[in-house]
Amino acid sequence: MGTIRVVNFMSLDGVIQSVLSADEDRDGGFEAGGWVSALMDDDVARIMAEATTGASAMLLGRRTYQGFAAIWPTADPSEPPVAAMNRMPKYVVSATLATADWANTTVLSDPGDVEQIKATIDGDILVFGSSVLLQSLFRLGLVDEIWLLIFPLVIGSGKKMFPDGSPALSLELTGSELTSTGVAVHRYTV
Repeated sequence: MGTIRVVNFMSLDGVIQSVLSADEDRDGGFEAGGWVSALMDDDVARIMAEATTGASAMLLGRRTYQGFAAIWPTADPSEPPVAAMNRMPKYVVSATLATADWANTTVLSDPGDVEQIKATIDGDILVFGSSVLLQSLFRLGLVDEIWLLIFPLVIGSGKKMFPDGSPALSLELTGSELTSTGVAVHRYTV
């Protein structure tokens, strides 16, 4: 059975929206996209490489999938995380996406289908971003681990990892470190 591990960049006020680029996700008039760029460092890159290269599969919401599919298939394949992401099976949970062009991608129309995927995959199944999908996974009790990379910024608005109405979760801290740019990395089991 697989382990579903959420790996997310998050601001101090819980925002996970549009972390990498300005036009990644402008829902709700969000204009602060790309907010992690100034604080990325070798430690963050190492942690993301660790998460990605050791994973067996990725599980993404539609919007996150579309953002990733626009970047990673043509990124430098000599970078181990890029090669891993392009190689591994990817599952997109979406009621509106009919097809997926990124290699090794399967579209699931129901978040409940994730339970079957989890039962058939050995190893880590990574979830990045995917604010809507996360809420379904939390409600279904399917998340096993959360790695939060908390950036020392307050964004003020945007999609949150744990919006009002999120299910209650009890987490156990299993590891913590601080990067050279002040990003606090916390690893939890659920």
